[in-house]
Amino acid sequence: MAEEQKEKWTNYLAITTVLIAVCATLSTFKGGGYSNRSLMCQTKASDQWAFFQSKSVKGYIFEMQKSNLELQREQVSKSNDSKFMIPKYEKKIMEYDKKIKQYEAEKKDITKEANAFLSEMENCKKHASAFGVAVIFLQISILLSSISALTKRKYVWIVSLLVGVLGVFYFMNGFLLFLE
Repeated sequence: MAEEQKEKWTNYLAITTVLIAVCATLSTFKGGGYSNRSLMCQTKASDQWAFFQSKSVKGYIFEMQKSNLELQREQVSKSNDSKFMIPKYEKKIMEYDKKIKQYEAEKKDITKEANAFLSEMENCKKHASAFGVAVIFLQISILLSSISALTKRKYVWIVSLLVGVLGVFYFMNGFLLFLE
């Protein structure tokens, strides 16, 4: 009959182990979500930098064409046809200058967007890291709870609770980032 009686603390052991397992599951889920979001932000930032590079190349091409036209205008200004040709060169140079300024403005917007994605990526990495640390402590706590249940050692369960509290602390930090 003594063997059939269960020690009261083993009920609490089971309940706390389930609660810690739930926290570990949620922590794994949230950490994975933040990791995926971080990767997506990194990809979007990389796309923005590639877009920035394409605008830079296009701007450079227009700068070269503008420079070439300015040299040609200088040559034409020495000829007799200069009064007819110079306005055409001036018009085309102004068009190229407008395009160059447009690309410069677009590059500033692209830079802002890319930096916003990089900032979001860093923030997601911090969350994912905190959830990762939480998972480690929560899994250790579950392991110690299992050992406690098998060996019927209450002090092992208490140690598992302390480790579990640390895991829950990091789990909460994953949401709030009060430790950075």
